[in-house]
Amino acid sequence: MSDLKLFKIDGNVEELPALTATIEKELQNLIEKNMEIFFGVKFLDTEFSTTNGGRIDSLGIDENNCPVIFEYKRATNENVINQGLFYLDWLLDHKANFELLVMKKMGKTISDQLDWSMPRLICVAGDFTKYDEYAVKQINRNIDLIRYKKFGQNLILFELINSNIAKPIKESSVNSNIKKYIDKTFEEHLETTESKLRDLYYTIRDYILALGDDVTENQLKLYVAFKKIKNIVCVEIRSKTILLFLRLNPDAIFLEKDFTRDVRNIGHWGTGDLEITIKNLEDFEKSKVLIEKCYSEN
Repeated sequence: MSDLKLFKIDGNVEELPALTATIEKELQNLIEKNMEIFFGVKFLDTEFSTTNGGRIDSLGIDENNCPVIFEYKRATNENVINQGLFYLDWLLDHKANFELLVMKKMGKTISDQLDWSMPRLICVAGDFTKYDEYAVKQINRNIDLIRYKKFGQNLILFELINSNIAKPIKESSVNSNIKKYIDKTFEEHLETTESKLRDLYYTIRDYILALGDDVTENQLKLYVAFKKIKNIVCVEIRSKTILLFLRLNPDAIFLEKDFTRDVRNIGHWGTGDLEITIKNLEDFEKSKVLIEKCYSEN
């Protein structure tokens, strides 16, 4: 059970009671209207009908161009995780249905960029049991458990209580449209780069993951994304350098030539508006203050 407490400290200290939505459809409507702000996911469709007679609560595409299913827990005895997994398996067996929907709603360009290596299930509920949290750890699927609480009429809190990251689905099982845009995947770049740079990447990786228990790693086809609820740092490998893309406003950062730059209008695979170029351990040490800033502000 959640032990989060929120207090109003304007005048007399007053605890705001934590509530759940009295009508779950109101919560669903709120999330669908603000999905990108809350979770970094572009809303696609609601109550999507499947060919087996079911209805997926909400569909979207995350900032890594991966399909996302949202399921909302409507009753304490409802097994929302199993229901969501059922729909996730259906989606993987009916990719053409999803791609057609994306093409109609967002256009062919977005449809061609879909990445099926890391499809996600996001379960939203007023609470989860310890058995729910244990169950998702045993399943090789990308599942986020999000607990929500309403405080008064104008405040809502989303708490990531578990993020289970599965191994990426291999090329033989995923849409290969991205192959048209690049020859090497992230994994191939990492395997073929020089050993010093590869060791440096693993040092950076371990450092980012150690920032907090809420940081997870998503290895996608073209880059690696380290995220909380949203991406905070994305990493690309080059022949001589490692590129970090941070979710920070470049206008608030002193930009140093050949080290940091504003990439808001420059194409790159991952998300993040501030690019850091790392060539050696000294560059990485210098980047730590910005990585920590990114973690704390997101």
